[in-house]
Amino acid sequence: QVQLVESGGGLVQAGGSLRLSCAASTRAFTRYTMGWFRQAPGKEREFVAAINWSGDNLSYADSVKGRFTISRDNAKNTVYLQMNSLKPEDTAVYYCNRIGTSTWGQGTQVTVSS
Repeated sequence: QVQLVESGGGLVQAGGSLRLSCAASTRAFTRYTMGWFRQAPGKEREFVAAINWSGDNLSYADSVKGRFTISRDNAKNTVYLQMNSLKPEDTAVYYCNRIGTSTWGQGTQVTVSS
């Protein structure tokens, strides 16, 4: 079973940027549709963005459109989430997911201060 490891979270001021990475443990990653989700304290986990295997089909939650960009490097078995113009309401634990499965990473904390 594939393992996913997220990194790149941290503390940033509002208006700042972060880039999250999610590394997969298998070359089969190149065939997967991948996604990012987030969960804020006291809230349910929500969809953020997704990318198909070739990187030419992207989707975003309305709340992050125009600010976040999902991408992937299949040679590195890695999917990225570039987050710009961060807002305090983006504060959450961010998870990487193989779309349509219960395969999740351990999460990485993103905290945006006002």
